[in-house]
Amino acid sequence: MQILRVNIPGREYDIKIEKGLFDRCGDLILEIVKPCKVAVVTDSNVGPLYSQRLINSLKGSDFNPFLVTVPAGEGSKSIKMLEFLYGELLKNGMTRSDLVVALGGGVVGDLTGFCASTLLRGIPFVQIPTTLLAQVDSSVGGKVAVNLPFGKNLVGSFYQPRLVLIDPDCLDTLTDRIFCDGMAEVIKYGVILDENLFKKLENAPSRKAIMKIIDDVIYRCCELKKLVVEEDEQDLGMRMILNLGHTFGHAIEKKYNFTDYTHGEAVAAGMVMAAEYGERENITSPCTSARIRSLVTSFGLPAEVDIDKESLKDAISVDKKGKGNMVSLIIPEKIGKVIIKDTEKDNIWIQ
Repeated sequence: MQILRVNIPGREYDIKIEKGLFDRCGDLILEIVKPCKVAVVTDSNVGPLYSQRLINSLKGSDFNPFLVTVPAGEGSKSIKMLEFLYGELLKNGMTRSDLVVALGGGVVGDLTGFCASTLLRGIPFVQIPTTLLAQVDSSVGGKVAVNLPFGKNLVGSFYQPRLVLIDPDCLDTLTDRIFCDGMAEVIKYGVILDENLFKKLENAPSRKAIMKIIDDVIYRCCELKKLVVEEDEQDLGMRMILNLGHTFGHAIEKKYNFTDYTHGEAVAAGMVMAAEYGERENITSPCTSARIRSLVTSFGLPAEVDIDKESLKDAISVDKKGKGNMVSLIIPEKIGKVIIKDTEKDNIWIQ
């Protein structure tokens, strides 16, 4: 088992990574909390595959679990679904001495984490991510949120999990599209912090090739995020580099009503746009955007998406990285290094 310790004073926790650990989740959770009531929150795709196995594991470790299922998809990251989740947990008598477990991808993790952070002013929660995107990115670092019609993740908090349990075997049940959705975030880590990781991905440009090295890829991405989060938990400085591709990506998701493109697909196109913008502004080394474009397309991800200037400006106007008429745009200088550039919102254009 590979273990990473996230050292945030007073809120330390472990990330545990091992193929086959899923059926031992109960025992691994028992190491950090006493037997209690456990709300297992999942979605309609993941539930039929994994929820009963997790319930059995928790019962075997003397926990008292119950299941709450939300519809699969970005639409569940909403105030309406948050209210539903509050109701289900309260109807089952949850207290602050109990536990909430997020079983699923990024949507389930974000929704469940925000529910746990706010209900009764905070209930401990555990992340068990089942998608690549959640395993390498969203389950780590404590960013939890729901969406509003105005944009993504506009209602949220920083709330660290008590434990993150990652079983790479869960990736076997993903469709190619959802697997590659997660590869966008893997590629992002190479672009922002680790050229060697990026080169490793260039040498393994397919799902089959990546799965041969998946444990090390997941570990390295989690390690990089851990280091960033430890330095800047609340996204006030260095942590903003994790948003590479997200300013453009969130605009794409919003324009297409969070349905046509997955989060990873939008971020993939957003990374290419950011690099091309940087090249036009003489910030980014020549050919950087071409390398990013080549790698994202090798995993079937879009390198460009049709978005008009007004849609982009509309999304940027409510970007969380905004400061008045400025927005902090993350731009690659080269593969493995990015800068945070405060840019006038009206001056950001991609054509």
